[in-house]
Amino acid sequence: MLKINYINQYDKRISYKRTIRFILKKAYKYLNIFDYMIVNIILVDNAKIKEMNKEYREIDLDTDVLSFENADGLSEIGDIFISVDKAIQQAKTYKHSFERELAFLTLHGFLHCLGYDHLTIEEEKEMFSLQDLIIDNTKYKR
Repeated sequence: MLKINYINQYDKRISYKRTIRFILKKAYKYLNIFDYMIVNIILVDNAKIKEMNKEYREIDLDTDVLSFENADGLSEIGDIFISVDKAIQQAKTYKHSFERELAFLTLHGFLHCLGYDHLTIEEEKEMFSLQDLIIDNTKYKR
């Protein structure tokens, strides 16, 4: 079972839960995961994610998603911070829906929390191919 803790620090008047829950449940099923796990999704603005990117990665720029894997062996696999501002901007840039961009960023962060990365060409191919396969099997494909 997958438990999703949803924290909206961006705009409490708008709920993004449906898109986030949908893509995480699809990924959980697609990856044949049967373990109980908890993931925390925190929605923030560009200013907050820039501050975090500087503090944790020493990069003084905003970014779209930051993932913090919890590697202590417990059920909580990590925290995923998503910049809603950046998701809106990137959806326009890539000419697809905001929901697709939010789903993609959520999925990207989830895979990081599961231990996937893209530091090498091989890792990037594996992770990005998996992202594409999962997204392409949802209503968010291009």
